[in-house]
Amino acid sequence: MSDRVRLFIGRYTQDDPSPHPAPGIIVAEFDPQALTIEAIGGADLPEASFLALGPAGDVLYAVQEDEHDGQVAAFSIDARSSALTFLGKQSTHGGFPCHILVEPGGSYLLAANYGTGNVSVNPIEADGSLGASSDVSQHKGSGPNVDRQAGPHAHMVVAAPDGQVVLAVDLGTDSVYAYSLDALSGRLTLIAQNRMRPGSGPRHLVFHPSGEHFYLANELGNTVTVCAYDAATGSAKELAEIPAVPDPEGGENAPGGILLSADGRFVYVSNRGDESISVFAVRDGGSRLEPAGRWSCEGSWPRDIAFSPDGRFLFVANQRSHSVAVLRVDQTTGALSATGLSYPVHSVAHTLFG
Repeated sequence: MSDRVRLFIGRYTQDDPSPHPAPGIIVAEFDPQALTIEAIGGADLPEASFLALGPAGDVLYAVQEDEHDGQVAAFSIDARSSALTFLGKQSTHGGFPCHILVEPGGSYLLAANYGTGNVSVNPIEADGSLGASSDVSQHKGSGPNVDRQAGPHAHMVVAAPDGQVVLAVDLGTDSVYAYSLDALSGRLTLIAQNRMRPGSGPRHLVFHPSGEHFYLANELGNTVTVCAYDAATGSAKELAEIPAVPDPEGGENAPGGILLSADGRFVYVSNRGDESISVFAVRDGGSRLEPAGRWSCEGSWPRDIAFSPDGRFLFVANQRSHSVAVLRVDQTTGALSATGLSYPVHSVAHTLFG
């Protein structure tokens, strides 16, 4: 029986100089024994910078990160061949959508529009296709960084562990917005705006398994913030903000992706600029992070990171070195080591197993 696992790869297509460019979405197989990645298909979607799976795992969703008219697309996945069949796409009513979430009930797809600082909701139909937006929530405000925070920039939408609240991380307003989502109407109701340190520029968030804490990767501040979270109110309280990289070798550093190991013991952060992955040990029931090491990302500009299904490997989407690097994870210590596997993908943005 093959140990191969299916891997979806999303990438930027606009600046690809190849006369025969790869599709925006690549379907591949990863063999953990032979340490190989092999492309087996894909779909032509421009600027497919983020991907998500439907609740049954038989539909793939992707953003089309257009500056003026962002889109979300749906593809059915053939169970035997892994071929993708286009089911249609819908507008996100915003610019540069960069992250999507299938909410826990499986009825709606939410998108974070970075360019316009809003969050859109699209119903998921019975066949997995998308309906027209049921709601769009616009963030307002700015931050002290005049170059990056002149207005709101929604960067991620994530579900709280209890499934009752969705959180939108906004880099432009230094805020984490908490929403309830009406299961019948698909409309969002803001229940809390959690303001983080001005100028920190929060980008991505990951929850501790308890649901009582979460961790923010701050793109502008080169930090990770530990927050206590109140599920009843959607409110968050900053407990600590620690350097993602104490002394960036390249001078500046912009944290990108953030992950938590399946056992909840280690947090991983990708560092664009320092070209590394920082690891933090989780202490005191999730309320504290302690630096546990820093390793090369084996490339340049690690936009996002993902664990293999068994947690033994970390996949790094190195956007500027045009490669997916595969690192081995020591699940006892959290340490990383190079495997030597680097799969070429021009302007890679995201990897997803399923």
